[in-house]
Amino acid sequence: MQTLAQIKDLLESRGLRPKRSLGQNFLTDHNLILKLVRACGVGAHSRVLEVGPGTGTLTEALLETGARVLSVELDDALAGLLEERLGERDNFTLLHGDCLRGKRSLHPGIIEWIGDAPFLLVANLPYGCATPLLSTLLMHHPRCTVMGVTIQKELGDRLLAPAGTRDYGPLSVIAQATCEVERLAHLPPACFWPRPQVDSSMLVLRRRAEPMADPVVLSAVCAALFQQRRKRIAGPLRTLLGERPPPEGVDPAMRAEAVGVGALCALARLVGGPDGGTCTDTGGENGPGAA
Repeated sequence: MQTLAQIKDLLESRGLRPKRSLGQNFLTDHNLILKLVRACGVGAHSRVLEVGPGTGTLTEALLETGARVLSVELDDALAGLLEERLGERDNFTLLHGDCLRGKRSLHPGIIEWIGDAPFLLVANLPYGCATPLLSTLLMHHPRCTVMGVTIQKELGDRLLAPAGTRDYGPLSVIAQATCEVERLAHLPPACFWPRPQVDSSMLVLRRRAEPMADPVVLSAVCAALFQQRRKRIAGPLRTLLGERPPPEGVDPAMRAEAVGVGALCALARLVGGPDGGTCTDTGGENGPGAA
């Protein structure tokens, strides 16, 4: 794997500097990189999606496992650098472009590469794409069985937040209803170059065998209840249920942030009908967003 000095030399030899506008903060701690790869269970039979590979430090660690890796890089110059350095590897594919097409859909090239196979997301995610990408994968791509990421600590806190806390919201509910969420490490700015102005978290989200509720229906329920999170949920609950009684754990006098994940999932199953809705794997435009 590349050292910090090698990363700097690679960029300087091409007259390049990291672009803050694209969230280019390169993870340079080799121990953390290997910890992430191992925690995700990456091996020779894995198909791995990596977003924001930068100069390819994490990419190299993934390729060394024998996994098939699709790296998605938006930056023109870095895409050229990656193609030059890794393009001849049989298990490496580069997609030059944005990982998202529209608000909540994966790039068609990613969907084509995935096919019908299970895959992993393992990435030091640029902060700008982290929330929409994770939301899209959680809701619309159940074949993404593991998501191992470094992300802004604030986002990590939201993914892990329990009911009744300030960080708890729709994204917390969707993540915990579809996955087991684990924080692997806290990453101070010194773990990156250049140093970001915020702390980061390394998380692994492991897909549940079955979601606690259909994530699309659950997202719609959360959007209705959390729209005015400081108010009681009696009004939106009446809109969702009509004359039907709410499930256990859901009281019209409660505020949305006080309703636990299990109770919200029970509500989504009630709203979704006998089948609880249908979980798709084709992408879509609606999601929990940044709430």
